[in-house]
Amino acid sequence: MYIILTILIVIVAILLVLIVVVQNSKGGGLAAGFASSNQVMGVRKTTDFLEKATWWLAGIVVALCVIATIFSRPSAAVDDSGINEMLEKTASPDVSTPPPFETPMEAPVAE
Repeated sequence: MYIILTILIVIVAILLVLIVVVQNSKGGGLAAGFASSNQVMGVRKTTDFLEKATWWLAGIVVALCVIATIFSRPSAAVDDSGINEMLEKTASPDVSTPPPFETPMEAPVAE
């Protein structure tokens, strides 16, 4: 499911980039090259459609990212049973470590 959501996010992001590039900015943008589409729908309706499409696609990207986060598996979380099994294998309860400096060291005798 996570891979499908990731593919959808990439597709919607590419569409979002294309819509933003086509929009008419203050300098003219690529929308100025599509004069025939402006004649059919009118300049105002084209910009309204592109602006609404931009907002919708941005909202879809955000929603898909939140959903993908819900479906993703946390990589930092470790199952406790795995840790307990590992500790049981490595720990040996019969071996006890003596406390440090149990017997004082004897000084060498000078002859």
